[in-house]
Formats: sequence, C-alpha cells, structure tokens
Amino acid sequence: MQAHQLSSGDIIADRRADYARMLDEGGEPASAAELMEQALEIAPVWAAGWFRLAEYREKAGNGEGAIAALDRVRGLDPDDMFGAALKLALLGGIAVPEQPPTAYVERLFDDYAGHFDEALVERLDYSVPKKLSEVIRRTLGKNCRFALAVDLGCGTGLFGEEIRDCVERLEGFDLSANMLAKAEEKRVYDLLGQADLSVGPEECGLFSEDLSRHRAGLVSAADVLMYLGNLENFFSLAAEISAPGAIVAFSVEDAGAGEGFRLLESLRYAHSETYLKSLCAANGLQILALEKTVIRMDAGQPVHGILIVSEKPA
Repeated sequence: MQAHQLSSGDIIADRRADYARMLDEGGEPASAAELMEQALEIAPVWAAGWFRLAEYREKAGNGEGAIAALDRVRGLDPDDMFGAALKLALLGGIAVPEQPPTAYVERLFDDYAGHFDEALVERLDYSVPKKLSEVIRRTLGKNCRFALAVDLGCGTGLFGEEIRDCVERLEGFDLSANMLAKAEEKRVYDLLGQADLSVGPEECGLFSEDLSRHRAGLVSAADVLMYLGNLENFFSLAAEISAPGAIVAFSVEDAGAGEGFRLLESLRYAHSETYLKSLCAANGLQILALEKTVIRMDAGQPVHGILIVSEKPA
C-alpha cells in the first residue's frame, strides 16, 4: 500500500492527514507539513505518517526536517517497508545503501502486481523482455535452445512469455508473492517460487533437494537488477545456478560514465558499463553481446538501459 492508504488508527489523526494530502496535491506542501505534524502529535508512532511528513517537508524545501522525519520512520519500522533509507541517502542523511530494504522491494511489487503489465507495457512503453529476448536469439542464432532456463525476478512473467518457445523447462523466481500469482495465471512457467536475490545461496530460495545447483542453461534477470545496488551477490548466485556453458542474460539502467552504481531519484539503482564488465570478468563470464537502448519511458523521458548476454565457460 501507498503511505497515504495506511491508517494511523485514530480517526482525528487520519482526518488531518487526509486534509494534509489535499493541501499537498493543491501545491501547498508547507501547509501540508504543518497539518501532518498535528496529526502526528495525536499518533506519534505512525510510521507511514512520518514518511508522508518527510515527503511534504522535502517538497517545501525543508531538507533537514525531511531527514529528521525519515529517521523517525526507520526507528518505528526496522524492516523499512517504505524505503526510508533510500530517501535518506538521496537527501544526504546517510551513505547510499549497498542494497534496498527487502521489505520495501517486496511491498512495492506486491502492491504493483495487479496493474503491473498495464502500467509498464501500455503506459510506459516498457520493452526489456522483448528486447532482451531478441538479443539472446540474435546472438545465439540456431543454438538458441535451452533444456532449462531460470528467470530471476520473473515478475508477472513478461520475459517468460518472450523466451518460452526456446525452452523445454522454465522456472521463475521472484520476491513478491503477488507477482508470482500473476505469473501463475499465464501458465508460462513449469515452476514458480519465491526467492531473494540479495542474500546468499543458502537463504535465497533458489536451491533445495529438488532444485540442484548448476542446473540452468539460461539464467535471465530482466529488469530486476535496478532493485539491487551492489551486484556481486547476484553474479555469485548466477554462477551457482548456471551450468557450464550456460548463458547469463540481464538488463540494467545505464549509469553512464563511472566505475560502479548509483541511486537514482526514482529509488532505483543504475549501473555503469565498466562495473558490469568488471563483474563479468571477475566471475568468468564472456560477454557475447552488449547493447544500449531505451528500456521504457518515465515522466515522458526515455530511460536508458544496458542489455548484456554473456556465457559461462564450458
């Protein structure tokens, strides 16, 4: 749920918060912040309310006040389902986190699942699944056949739909249970499961007695790595799940020049070409294709990305 949909538990505080939201939507964030402060005097342990106050203060140009409110959010919500740490980093309150809070990413996509396909494909001209599939097919040619593919961060199954005809068995994994439920409706995958790409092999959910290591001929990560900052763990997991000679294909938002990754105003991460090449080399992956392209629109502006198809040594 969005922050404004979470009740404080007090009808008066909720009413003041609703008026504050109306003021903000009317272009008066400073007045909205004042009214939100009154709501929080009534409901001082309302984490969502403090997050909204931070937003209003930031819009009103009160960066220090926004940081103080976000600190309160983190104290009240240790799992950080609102992503307060990411906002704090953008405001200069803390260093940029290596990874976003797991609870934040899970909540974000659980909330988004019901209208994900419509929002991305129809409204934002989202094209990663189709473009990544095309790069794989073009690169491999007649060899584009896989006994088993593992789609990491499969979401609602958009990439699975694009690659299914090249795959005998297709597995999909995602952090969001609601996304997996939407993917299940499409009947594209032979197996769907919940997994966390930010943790190690023993905890991630990709391996079990029935799910062996080094099993996949194709490992894909279409539009999921922007929700991971440091990608070292992802590459380790890709190495663990891929068979010798496997293809590892993925997309990122393009950070441009630089050595690593950076946090964007969208609360997503962008990664540089240099960073990706260094991680591929460190993990023994040979890059077969690297393409830069527009991957979607955001607020009417093109979002630039990098698509990479790499190969693990046989």
